Amino acid sequence: MSLIELVVFDMAGTTVQDHHEVEMCFIEAASKTGLTVSPERVLALQGYSKKYVFELLWSEMIGDTHPDLPEFVNHSYLVFCEILENHYLNNDIFPTEGCLEIFDYLKSKEIKIALTTGFYRKVTNIILQKLGWLEGLNANYVGNQNTLIQVSVASDEVLKGRPEPLMIQKAMQTLKVTDAQRVINIGDTPSDLKSGVRAGCRMSLGVTNGTHTRQQLSIHRNDGLLNKVSDIKDVIENLQRENQEDKMDFPFLKKLNFLL
Repeated sequence: MSLIELVVFDMAGTTVQDHHEVEMCFIEAASKTGLTVSPERVLALQGYSKKYVFELLWSEMIGDTHPDLPEFVNHSYLVFCEILENHYLNNDIFPTEGCLEIFDYLKSKEIKIALTTGFYRKVTNIILQKLGWLEGLNANYVGNQNTLIQVSVASDEVLKGRPEPLMIQKAMQTLKVTDAQRVINIGDTPSDLKSGVRAGCRMSLGVTNGTHTRQQLSIHRNDGLLNKVSDIKDVIENLQRENQEDKMDFPFLKKLNFLL
């Protein structure tokens, strides 16, 4: 059995190219519904459940006890959903650099692939469908050893999205991976990194060619920052090599201790 059984990938910015489209859709929805927010603030909240972000921002603007808070949040969120869905329906979608390469590598090593996202299921499916990544998945978005990915988890399918670890844990449970030390999590936002840490993953890695730079991610707890997702191949092979060396050293040390 491989030391790593599962790699959990974020979608937009990690496995799916994102040129700040989500932020632009969010800012457009905020502007149309009277919510004042800066692009920097929206970027800082990338990766979180989008409805949670609207709740947070509206609370900051009008207070969390305002009687119209739920109405404002729902209105902004619905406008955002319409803008976002139209964007992905009407524009080309592409994998990130190295994404398909690393998927092939993981499949060759019989390491499972999970996709998690701050998107809700409808948008998630638009993206997966256009990429061809839904092929072979069942009604619960679970695949098998022959499908490109083995499971897809959207933020509206768990009680709380990132930075909570529930999407990672759902992926593990679905794929019957019981030990988080056999799981690597990778994403391009601070909330991605936090969710991997909270899930107890062996490694929570950041990728720096997505929505956040190396400098922006470096201030957050992480187990490594990669230039692109395919660099995870070297990480896994180094882990395997270190594990083999430990196994080789153990009988020698045991014999040495006995002689002493």
